[in-house]
Amino acid sequence: MSTSHISIKCPECGHEFDISDVLYNQVEHDLKKQYDARLQQAQDKYRQESQQLQQERAALALAREEQREAVDRAVREGLKKERRALSEKLTAQIREEESARLKDLQDELQKKSEQVKEFHQAQAEIERLKRDMGEAQSKAEADAQRKLNELLGAETGKIRKAEEERQSLKIRDKDHVIQKLSEQLKDMQRKVEQGSMQVQGEVLELAIEEWLASAYPLDNIDEIKKGARGGDCIQTIHTRSATHCGKIYYESKRTKAFQPSWIEKFKKDLLEKGANIGVLVTESMPADMPQMGQRDGIWICTFADLPSLSHVLRDSLITIHRVLAQQENRGDKMSLVYDFVTSNEFRLQVEAIVEGFTQMQSDLETEKRAMARIWKQREKQIDKVLLNTTNMYGSIRGIAGNAVPAVRQLELPAAGDEPQDGAD
Repeated sequence: MSTSHISIKCPECGHEFDISDVLYNQVEHDLKKQYDARLQQAQDKYRQESQQLQQERAALALAREEQREAVDRAVREGLKKERRALSEKLTAQIREEESARLKDLQDELQKKSEQVKEFHQAQAEIERLKRDMGEAQSKAEADAQRKLNELLGAETGKIRKAEEERQSLKIRDKDHVIQKLSEQLKDMQRKVEQGSMQVQGEVLELAIEEWLASAYPLDNIDEIKKGARGGDCIQTIHTRSATHCGKIYYESKRTKAFQPSWIEKFKKDLLEKGANIGVLVTESMPADMPQMGQRDGIWICTFADLPSLSHVLRDSLITIHRVLAQQENRGDKMSLVYDFVTSNEFRLQVEAIVEGFTQMQSDLETEKRAMARIWKQREKQIDKVLLNTTNMYGSIRGIAGNAVPAVRQLELPAAGDEPQDGAD
């Protein structure tokens, strides 16, 4: 058995074990116990030091808080002292300024009082002078008025006599001029009545032709020459894609009463001219026909209804031409067109469309009347402003006299600008 490994046998169980292991375990146990004891002491010491450090920190925080409160109190007290000192300084300064200002006001009030006294004295002196002047003036005016009345009494008779003679001559001159003008007016009326019927008809005819030419620049508007048989003009309809879509024959009548014989004559002219539709524009509608419509195949309307009716008739002929152009059998186009445009169906369609145009025209007239009312209201407002301005100007001129510059538009014309006798 070696010295490093010494075995011992248990007398009871007979188990052998190394004594070095027993000693190592014993030593390890003792060392561990000592280390645990030292570690416990170190932990207790650390715990005590930590508790002490926390107490010191709490004491330090408390001291800092007390110090901060002390500083805040010192600052507040210092601010109070500064504010109090500044307030006292400002109060003293304001008192000094108010005292100086009050003294200046008292001095100025004293001066004003002296001036008021002087003004009252001057006013009393002026009143006394006015009384003296008024007495002298009233005496002078009385003497002058007495003399003036004597002179006026003598001159008034002379002026009245001269004015009566002058007015009598002017009246005779005006009566003579009026008589000559009446004779000339009667001659002119006779001449106008002789050519008025022809002139009125030509004016309506020209108005129809000009309107058609301006409304339909692609169409041909052919005038029927004066002295030739027939109406006024023929409208040949053209579009950008087709030509000779149809013809509308127009004739104007401007008389006081509608003549039924016009229709038969117009129908004959319509057939001779080869037109599709005939339109009779008259100033006086038939008695049993209060508004635009068709009679015996002829459309009758006023000049006001012409724009809407012409649009509808033209569009209808263009539509018919487009439909007939697509048909193979074109031999009886003119008869088909004539039968359609003279049918009751076509009349109802045109009247329905024209009613829409008429309603739009009525709405337009309503809007025009509304705008006219608004313009009239604005005119009244402007007149009111001008009247008030004139009244204000007159009031100011009446108070201030010639100190206010004159406004030429608000003054009467000068004596040289008045019309002379006989100029009217």
